This record gives sequence, structure tokens and C-alpha cells, in this order.
Amino acid sequence: MKTALNVILIALVILIACGDNKQTGSGKIKIVATTGMIADLAANIGGDRVEVEGLMGPGVDPHLYKASAGDVTKMQSADIIFYNGLHLEGAMSELFDKMKSSVRTSAVSDGIDPAMLTSPPEFEGAHDPHVWFDVSLWISCAEQVKKSLMEFDTAGASVYAGNAEEYTTKLHDLDNFVKTEIGKIPDSLKVLITAHDAFNYFGRAYDIEVRGLQGISTVTEAGTADVRDLAEFISARKIPAIFVESSVPPRTIKAVQAAVRDRGHDVAIGGELFSDALGNPGTPEGTYIGMVRHNVNTIVSALAGETSAYVK
Repeated sequence: MKTALNVILIALVILIACGDNKQTGSGKIKIVATTGMIADLAANIGGDRVEVEGLMGPGVDPHLYKASAGDVTKMQSADIIFYNGLHLEGAMSELFDKMKSSVRTSAVSDGIDPAMLTSPPEFEGAHDPHVWFDVSLWISCAEQVKKSLMEFDTAGASVYAGNAEEYTTKLHDLDNFVKTEIGKIPDSLKVLITAHDAFNYFGRAYDIEVRGLQGISTVTEAGTADVRDLAEFISARKIPAIFVESSVPPRTIKAVQAAVRDRGHDVAIGGELFSDALGNPGTPEGTYIGMVRHNVNTIVSALAGETSAYVK
């Protein structure tokens, strides 16, 4: 891993030495974003003045993602790099630091009041990076993107301000939608159980208990004791459904399901949630708003008693 990182950093030094070459051919501002959520945010606020390319596609886990030499080339040729920050893109943190000398970089989470961030003990003092699951926090990230674009392209400031205002209105509507729908789940069943702790901000914002088999980062492996403890919790609470994630292999959640059944309780896999990545481009889940709505509809349907027949 260290050797691969050194090769990438050497390539970066060479690219920087070659000078600035950031023409898109369209005259638009070239943006590179790490995750699909951030790419979607930049596209909505940048509008017709920007050209956005995301590095991490559907089903990609940002915790484990390692930048390729091609990724370095894309980032070096960008006008702005938007990334999540808070160590979400853990393996790329050193790369972003190197990039700052030649490319404008912006962590969207810098727009969030630090007092609103959580620092679970299992994450060793670091903040939980999954801020997009509280829509109100994502609104703050939208402000950060707007600010960065306005500073870089002052001529387009009014466009970015208008786009951000329009998109923020949609996000406020989404926030209200989530609150209303989650409120339909009976209090005794308001427990969201997934493969890893990606939904803590979601739980705090929308009043639902959250349990993850793995830690906040998928680098953390779940052991036999973790499966046993979670299975005992589900069985005792008679939770009707648990969920798999699009960017995390389903085997551990299926192991929990089997362990619960061994204890005499039949728990369903209520569906697939999008956690660290969006769905396929061109689908509703391929946008941030569509992804959140899909997750909420899936959760409410399963926990309110209408579990889906999930097969994968």
C-alpha cells in the first residue's frame, strides 16, 4: 500500500511540474468530486457553468477507495476538487494535502458547525463522516460548495447563489419528508440495523435508534461476538427487518439474519439501502434526493410491517 501511494505521489509531483493545463474544451469550470453525493451537489449548484466528474461510482466504498494514477491526473487537471473530509476518504487524505499547492480543494464538511458533528468512541476521537444522512447538515455542505464556487468564479456568483437557493428549498422539503415518513413507524420498532454505522446522523436527526454491525468505517471487521450480540438484541426486541447496503457486501448481515433465526425469531432483510454511494446514473437513486427518498421508503415499508422480498 505504501509503495502504491509513493508511486501516486511521484506522479503528482511530475504533473505539478508540468504546469497548469485545465482547459475542458467547453469553457466550463472543471470539477472533480470524490463521492456521488458530492458530485450531485456540485452539479446542482454549479449548473451550466461547471463540468463535474465523480471518482467513485455506484457501489464503491469510499473508506477503502485508493486513488489510481488516472485519478491523480483527473484531479490535477481540475479547477476545483470537492471532497467530503472528516477522513471519509481515508486513503486519499495525504493526496489532498499534496494537491492544495496546485489545485483549489474544498472539503464540503467544512461548512458544518463543528458542534453539530458527532465523535463516537469507537472512532477514536475522530468525527463521524456520514454527514449527508442529516439533510440539514447537507444544506450546510451546499453552502460550502456555493462559497467555493463564488470565490473561484466571481463572474458566476449570482448564478451559483440562485442555484443554491433553489436546491436548498428542495432539501428543506426533503428534510420534512423524512421526518414525516419516519414518524409513521411504531415507536417500538424504530430501530435501523445495517452493516456499518453509516446512519448515526440519520438516527439523531429523525428520532430512530441505529445499530451497525461494523464500525463507522468499513475497514473495521465484524467478529463472531459482534454478530452474536446484534442477533440477541434483534431477537429480544422482535425487530421485523434489517438492511443491507449497496457499498458493503451482504454476507455479514445475512450471518446476523441466520443467527437471529437460530434464536427463534424470523427477521427479514427489508431491502438495500444506499449508504456511502449513490445508485446508478439515470435512476432516481442516482441523485442525492432520490437516494434519500429511496432509503426512507425502504425503511418505513419494512419496519411498518410491509417487508420486501429482498434477493441478491
